Amino acid sequence: MAIGKRDSTGISEPLWISHSDIADSPGHPFYEKLNKLLKQYEFDPFCEQVCAPFYADHMGRPSIPPGVYFRMLLLGYFEGIGSERGIAWRCADSRSLRVFLGYSIAESTPDHSSLSRIRQRLPLEIHKEVFQKILEILKDAGLLKGKTLGVDASTMEANAAMRTIVRKVDGNSYEGYLRELAEASGIENPTKDDLANMDRKRKDKKCSNKEWHNPHDPEARVTKMKDGSTHFAYKPEHGVDMDSGALVSVVIHQADQGDTETGWGTLGEATENLEAVCGEEVIKEIVKECVMDRGYHSGPTLVGLEEVGIRSYIPEPDRGRRKWQAKGEKGAEKAREKVAVYGNRRRTQGKRGKRLQRKRGELIERSFAHMLETGGMRRTWLRGVENIWKRYLIHACAFNLSLIMRNLYRAGTPRGLKALIRLLLQRIFGLLGFRRSMLLLSPIRRRFWPECLEISGCLYR
Repeated sequence: MAIGKRDSTGISEPLWISHSDIADSPGHPFYEKLNKLLKQYEFDPFCEQVCAPFYADHMGRPSIPPGVYFRMLLLGYFEGIGSERGIAWRCADSRSLRVFLGYSIAESTPDHSSLSRIRQRLPLEIHKEVFQKILEILKDAGLLKGKTLGVDASTMEANAAMRTIVRKVDGNSYEGYLRELAEASGIENPTKDDLANMDRKRKDKKCSNKEWHNPHDPEARVTKMKDGSTHFAYKPEHGVDMDSGALVSVVIHQADQGDTETGWGTLGEATENLEAVCGEEVIKEIVKECVMDRGYHSGPTLVGLEEVGIRSYIPEPDRGRRKWQAKGEKGAEKAREKVAVYGNRRRTQGKRGKRLQRKRGELIERSFAHMLETGGMRRTWLRGVENIWKRYLIHACAFNLSLIMRNLYRAGTPRGLKALIRLLLQRIFGLLGFRRSMLLLSPIRRRFWPECLEISGCLYR
């Protein structure tokens, strides 16, 4: 056989190509199973039904199907892509993803601008209904208990730069503000180096959210990230089912809000979602316990949880000796807080409390790792709480679907399916030996030859 040479002049396509001459591309096995699951629960008719009021009945050309829009956002989680531009490019480039979306080789996949327009057209409530639809699938799969909920929050870098901040009072930039300070201190025509040196030596240097904001994203807040750096950010908060690890609620808050302020909103969202899935009568028998970290510990929070009949497991921070004595109405309030704090302390220090705290660190932190790190949402490319919340809700839908796929097929993502195949080959190689197994698995060898070499090298090194 002679060696083939690549044409350096470029690809020359014929003017007309028959449909039968186009090379067929098999779909990805993971996305084929996922499409089968969504079809079983009539995902596309449901999306078209809930989105119909926001489109015209007869006027205009047909839009992109809502099921395609939500599928493309699901791909952001499964492929680890944070931006909608990246999702649109990946869908246009991959034949297997075209099959997942239902597009042929002759059709153009939606552009990122189409995703933005659809997101602006559909309100937040529609995205919440789609999230509840996935929760119904979780319930049918036996992965939604709802008895014990865990709540925690993280940080998400906003699409806003610190160098573009302006003062809320006069709209002056940070450099202009430093120039005014320099001129007031007697420095005429200061250079950028002079301003940097003066800013470095200032003792009262602050960047308060009360005084500064970003004009391009006013809802973003300056905060310290997990790695210690300071950025404009948002605060995603998860409500997790502690029995299965499923996300029952996800809420996007402004980053300067404390945990004691935002925890009730996330619990309220979790209760609404469980009511929509399980019914109002059943919800009273479901949510019984709540697990949080020490940032959520406060007297009013514990009293409120006891009033709604939820047992709290919240570690108590070291605040020193508490004083519970007071007069009048404040004394009665202090008495209720004392009972709630002591009851929570007793439960947290027990065996079940310690076991739930270990489980909280496992399940809730895992959800943030999958959503923000491998899911590509540690930095958002959208602006505004509502826009980010819409995108994050569908990201959470993909997280819950991965739990179902892992329960059915032992692989929750395409990367997990690849790792599962690699583990299968490794076990076959170990049982049969390298030469015999390579003869028996020649079809698999041709498709997964790099993985075979890597596994055989690890086994026989």
